[in-house]
Amino acid sequence: MEIHPFRAKRPAPGFERRVTSLPYDVVDVATARELVAAEPMSFLAVDLPELAFGDDVNPLAPAIFHRARTALARLEAAGALVEDEEPALYVYQLVWRGHVQTGLVGCFAVDDYLSGKIAKHEVTRAEKEEGRVRHIRALDAQTGLVFLTYRAGEDDALTRALAEVVEGEPLYDFIDAHGVENRLWRLTGDAANGVADAAAAIERVYIADGHHRAAAASRHALERRKAEGVDVDAPHDASYDYFLAGLYPDHELTVLAYHRVVADRAGLSKDELLRAVREAGYRASACDSAPRPSRPGEVGLFTDGSWWLLEDERAPAGALDVDELQTRVLAPILRIGDPREDPRISFIGGNEESHALEVAAGEEGVAFLLHPTEVSQLMDVADAGETMPPKSTWFEPKLRSGLLLHPLS
Repeated sequence: MEIHPFRAKRPAPGFERRVTSLPYDVVDVATARELVAAEPMSFLAVDLPELAFGDDVNPLAPAIFHRARTALARLEAAGALVEDEEPALYVYQLVWRGHVQTGLVGCFAVDDYLSGKIAKHEVTRAEKEEGRVRHIRALDAQTGLVFLTYRAGEDDALTRALAEVVEGEPLYDFIDAHGVENRLWRLTGDAANGVADAAAAIERVYIADGHHRAAAASRHALERRKAEGVDVDAPHDASYDYFLAGLYPDHELTVLAYHRVVADRAGLSKDELLRAVREAGYRASACDSAPRPSRPGEVGLFTDGSWWLLEDERAPAGALDVDELQTRVLAPILRIGDPREDPRISFIGGNEESHALEVAAGEEGVAFLLHPTEVSQLMDVADAGETMPPKSTWFEPKLRSGLLLHPLS
């Protein structure tokens, strides 16, 4: 797997905690507005420029992307960002609740994404993808890391190479507002070549998170090739032919569940809903409080003020809970056709407590508390050329946005 060094734009020393933020797609607009109001240098102002407009603004309006460019220029004018003088690779380590996750950050080839060497497991939404393409155009830069993983094995050369790097003094070492310690090392020359060589033996990597960022970077590259008269199908080596990503071994990832909340019971009473769920092949048992699914096939259901434990009696071995739930409950019973588009369904990350699902469901809705999908399942789905339902995995901790930017000129 080819990994290229790049000339990064990054927070100036002392600004890293103020500038870096959660990825734009895991923060709702109301929360993001509060965060930017409390810290105007937050990178959310760049990644979510619609914060400066009303809730009814067209998400693809030109003014939004002009605002993103203005927000980035404001950070540069304040001296909050610096640009490295020479290309480098980076080692990005996160420490969260005693868990350590260490990966390599660099630029990955769009052609590897298009050929399937960088494998995906989700279908992107056209509007979200278009918004990210316009964001890249407006800034002439990529601003968020695509989160990649790979099957590391017991004696992984890249893991060993990165373990040596983290013995040295980091460029950054800070604890963010969510209690995650973020450490970053910069590698040039022989040090960068050494880790790049270790990564070269990896034959295939998988998108864990950031499908829209990867798709948008690839679309932007093809558009630039076409505009410049370059054969879109031929190998090319401009800066826009690569996208920014962090690569982490599968065994170091922490995957939490991604829960579902449907706004109503589709006209059913609680008893009718439970009857339909049982007919769909789930055993339902009443619980005094929120159950904690301990294995695949177990799902918590909350509606009308009470919790139930569902146990799947029909799914084949290795089936994905998110798939079974969508196919047998959400679509036929609650009438959720396309969960990417249906406004009646929302998603809550596994970092939230069960109370958040109860609040979101209210009196008329239905919440589903899921067991986490395993990383191996994600990779198996990608290897089979199949896709998973949206919001099937919640990875924690999150790679910070604004920590490293990839300027395209």
